[in-house]
Amino acid sequence: MTISDRQPALIGFAAWSGTGKTTLLEKIIPLLSAKGLRVGVIKHAHHDFDIDQKGKDSFKLRKAGAVDTIVASGKRWALIHENENENENENENEKDQAEPDLQTLLMQLKSHPLDIILVEGFKHEAIPRIELRRETLNKPLLYPEDNKTIAIATESSDKMPHPITTLDINEPVDICNFIAAYFSLS
Repeated sequence: MTISDRQPALIGFAAWSGTGKTTLLEKIIPLLSAKGLRVGVIKHAHHDFDIDQKGKDSFKLRKAGAVDTIVASGKRWALIHENENENENENENEKDQAEPDLQTLLMQLKSHPLDIILVEGFKHEAIPRIELRRETLNKPLLYPEDNKTIAIATESSDKMPHPITTLDINEPVDICNFIAAYFSLS
């Protein structure tokens, strides 16, 4: 069985805002890709966002009421899906909207042969995850209350006071190798 013949590995990255989740993923993705792995990403956003720009045709069609809009070219395609609970009034309180369901989002990637899916955010989902920690933010650890944490990546040279794998947040090669070993992807 090849890597692509099985379900993709799924690993989350959880941390407080400003810790550098996206920055770390930008470094890990090419390292995993260099190992011959097909990488997918699901990123949680805490706010309203648009991937199509105001005034562009895709934006106009979506705003006209299309539930699904696909923008495609010879280089890439993107699906824009409006959630059913979307408020028509953009000024309404965003807290009234339900958060996206990770399982529903994973189904969107099911038709694409992936070896691993990196999940940024979704820290309340029951998936294995690496917690990122920066001492300068002065935020509490999510671990050990988060029993899905398999490692903590931190800039602190001190060992964590808990029995968990500690990685250097500034060494993406080591983090990539840890992930590959954890899921037997190398």
